[in-house]
Order: sequence, then structure tokens, then C-alpha cells
Amino acid sequence: MMIKNKMLTIMSSVLLVLTVSACGGQPTSAPQAGQSGGAAAGGGAEQKFLTIATGGSSGPYYTLGGAMAKIYKEKLGYNASVQSTGASVENINLVKAKKADVAFVMSDVTTFAYAGQENFKEGGAIKDLRAMAGLYLNYVQIVTLKDRNIKSVADLKGKRVGVGAPNSGVEVNARMVLAGHGISYDDIKADYLSYAEAIEQLKNNAIDAAFVTSGLPNSTVIDLSTTKDVEIVPIKKEDVEKMKEQFPFFVSAEIPAGLYKNDQPIQTAAIRNILLVRNDLSDDQVYKLTKTFFDEMEALRAAHSAAKEIDVKEAGKNLVVPLHPGAEKYYKEVGALN
Repeated sequence: MMIKNKMLTIMSSVLLVLTVSACGGQPTSAPQAGQSGGAAAGGGAEQKFLTIATGGSSGPYYTLGGAMAKIYKEKLGYNASVQSTGASVENINLVKAKKADVAFVMSDVTTFAYAGQENFKEGGAIKDLRAMAGLYLNYVQIVTLKDRNIKSVADLKGKRVGVGAPNSGVEVNARMVLAGHGISYDDIKADYLSYAEAIEQLKNNAIDAAFVTSGLPNSTVIDLSTTKDVEIVPIKKEDVEKMKEQFPFFVSAEIPAGLYKNDQPIQTAAIRNILLVRNDLSDDQVYKLTKTFFDEMEALRAAHSAAKEIDVKEAGKNLVVPLHPGAEKYYKEVGALN
């Protein structure tokens, strides 16, 4: 009888262990980068894996994204990684597919995605895009060499032009700038090249000019200016004003004198950059991401000088998509929003 009772006790214990295991007693596998760890809008578990979608490895997006990943690892303990991409269009699609959690994008491309226009006509409007911060300006830098004798946007007609990588904000931007001057891709020989590829092709005389829309300075343009006589094609203020009638996100700006060995400032068009964040990350987590981003601004400015333009007082204002509630909470806390 004693033996029988002992056997029953052992069997009961085994069943109890199996039941606990089946109900979650064993640890679940960790979420993969870019996947939620159970976070939901307004609350939920904190996601420890963080993927930051940037751009080409030679651009400011990638440099700043790498600095952010390091900060989020050190300050918040996240397993943060930076992903090199084709930039804005691709980044929005990655956020939509939940394959990226934070993404650098340009305001023009974000506007089109939110409205289901341009590159986003087929898939339709993406209304769940949320902003974490407005950043610095991206300057349209139409780069050529002095011996090509290209002095205006109109002079690009008939020329071989690098218009940006496929699915990049640069390429969308190039089409708009050309259209604003009555030029289409039918009028040029368009070559779909990244920053680095375009500069290499300029060095090799394979193209005549290239669109490099980025923060200042762009390292690839500086590299080119060390061996070649670089010229930046101006976009006059009055032409930017005309472009704004159709594309209100353009602003008139200047490339400072001396940046690329230019004697005088160069008039051009510019577009604001934005940090997008997944709308289903919890309010608490996005608050922490936003706060840490601004708390560590000096480290970001040390990584790339474009970050010197980022102003917390303006970062939550005049955005082309709604703020994430977690980011909004931070801006209100620091008095940057009424």
C-alpha cells in the first residue's frame, strides 16, 4: 500500500511539471530583431530587440543610426542594431512590415506614403505611420565637375545623371526637382546609383552629375573634392518657391561657403528628415527612446555634424505624420509642445 501511494505521488509530480511546462513554465524564445516582444500601443511589454533602418553606409542616416544603436545598448540595455538600406521608401516599407522599429525618412516620401501617392500608389495609403522626431534638413546637392560646364538644372538635359538608388528618397526627390524645372527622365540619361556609386562614376567620367540629397556635409562629396574640382549646381530661391506650390515640404536653403571648397554659399532646396517609429511600440518605450535620443544629443553631434541642426524645441512640430503618443509625452514634459 505504501509503495502504491509513493507511485501515485511520483506520477502526480510528473504530471504537475508537464502541466507547468505546457502553460509557459519554460522560457519562451526571444523575439527576433524588428519583432515585438508583446508591446502594444499605449502599453504592454518592453521590446528589447531594436532595428534601426538607415540608408547607404556612406550617408548621415547610417552614421547617426549606428550612434543611436550604441546609445540604446549602453543606456537602455537594448539589443539594438543598425540596418543599411536604400533609405526612405524602403524604410517606410520595413516599418510597415514590422521589420524595422525606428527609421530615418525624408518628409516628402513620408507625405506620399501617408497619402498613398507616388511610390505608394499600388499599396495604398499607410495611415499608421508615427513620428518620433523631426530632425535636420536634407539639402539637395546636385554634384558635378567644373569641366562639365553644368551651371543650372536646365543644363542637365541630355546629360548622364545619377538620380539616386532605387526606392530611395533621393530618387523621389530628383524627379520632383527635375519636374519643378520642366524636366523629366526622358530628357536625361538617368542612372539609379547610391551616393557612393554616383561619386565613383563621376570620378570615372561615367556620368556628368549626381543627385546627393543628404545632411551636410556628405562624406562622399568631400572625398570627391579632394581629387576633383567639384561644382554644386544651384537651385534658385525663386525656383524653390515655384516647387513649393506643388510640393509644400520644400524649403529654400544654402550650402555654406567653404564646405566643398566653394567660395560663396550655394542656393538650393532642402527637405526635413524625420525619425519614424512603429506605431505599436508601447507609449512608455517610445517615451524612453525619445528621451534618451535627446539626452545623448552631444554623442550624436559628435558622430555627425548634421545632428547639430536637431532642436528639441522644434522636433515635435510641423511634422507630416502624427507624433507617437510616447514621443508627444516627452515633448510636452520638456515644454516643447503647448
